[in-house]
Amino acid sequence: MTVPTPAPAPSAGAPAGFFDARALLDPVNPAEVDAFARAQRAANPTPAGRIIAWVVAGFALLCVVPVIGIMILGLGYAIGRETGVAVAALIGLMLLAGLVIGIVMLVRRSIRLRNLTRFRLARFARANAMNYIERIDDPPLPGMIFSSGSSRMSTDVLRGAEPRFVEFGNYQYTTSNGKQSTTHRWGYVAVKLDVPLPNIVLDALGNNTLGSTLAAAFRSDQRLSLEGDFDRYFSLYCPTGYEVDALYLFTPDVMARFIDHAAQLDVEIVDDWLFLYARRNLSTLDPATWAWLFGAVGALLTKLDQWARWRDDRLRLAAQHPPLPAYGGPAPAPVPAPAGAAALPFAAPTGMLTPPPIGVAPPGQRLKRRSPWLIVGIILGVTFVVTMAPFALGIFSVLFLR
Repeated sequence: MTVPTPAPAPSAGAPAGFFDARALLDPVNPAEVDAFARAQRAANPTPAGRIIAWVVAGFALLCVVPVIGIMILGLGYAIGRETGVAVAALIGLMLLAGLVIGIVMLVRRSIRLRNLTRFRLARFARANAMNYIERIDDPPLPGMIFSSGSSRMSTDVLRGAEPRFVEFGNYQYTTSNGKQSTTHRWGYVAVKLDVPLPNIVLDALGNNTLGSTLAAAFRSDQRLSLEGDFDRYFSLYCPTGYEVDALYLFTPDVMARFIDHAAQLDVEIVDDWLFLYARRNLSTLDPATWAWLFGAVGALLTKLDQWARWRDDRLRLAAQHPPLPAYGGPAPAPVPAPAGAAALPFAAPTGMLTPPPIGVAPPGQRLKRRSPWLIVGIILGVTFVVTMAPFALGIFSVLFLR
């Protein structure tokens, strides 16, 4: 893999467009890593849940070790009586010591590697005008993956504020079906937009992640086909009635940016946020991954300014504002200025005494999902057919094959 060559480090702060990946690869001072780890522990105390988990694991170990010791001693006594017990006790102590030393070394190595990863990411963030946050429990983001399951948390979060708010991070949550639990892991990029937009999802066909998990939950009548080659790379879902708005937002030049730079990422627009999703960690020590993400976000930011001009006409109609003339239509007649008042350098339209509402009408705020009862009905139907098929065949053979 070719590692991008980083640009020279600035003396004070990173200028716009700067990318410096040296912090991800350069040798580090162990003393600096230890000092950073102590500062992180002081700023982020160990959660109570983790402490309880360690206590439970220790208690389980204390319960299991004596049982294993008794079994070893019993086996030694059965083989060689008193001598066998002595040999078995010695072997048991050696095994226990080896187990304890091995666990301690593995834990210490895991902690050391984790501290090193955090230290490098924090330095990388600082070198690229961002901030590093180790962990955010239950992040308050409106994306669809952030409302699923339990034990939701973002880790290794990097945030930048200029030219607009951007957040990179890894995210995980847990789902349970009563018998077993599954931890789902994602990488994400969150970009703050200027105005709320309709809820739109782009399922990237190149990774086929949302297509098999989340996008499959959306109703098929919300699928919108776009022109050109866009459908070869993404499946677009938008709320019913917002097809024209989606075409306004995804002009050919915007579609080309998504195809060229984000074809391997699933995309969601919800409220005033743009999310990019991947079924793997995105906040890593891999410089190539960061170069790709920086390039993708930078390419998309140059096209997001035109989205700020979008307005939902449904809100204007709901507020009983008279609609403005369509672009290219006849201009309104000039309004005479009051006597003695300075003439305006433009013609003020009548009726617009308040600013146009910003936001999205309720039908466009969220995509509609498939009814869960449909899936339940299909499962029950298949179960019924499979269960009743042998009886049906038996009755058929008795009536017609005798």
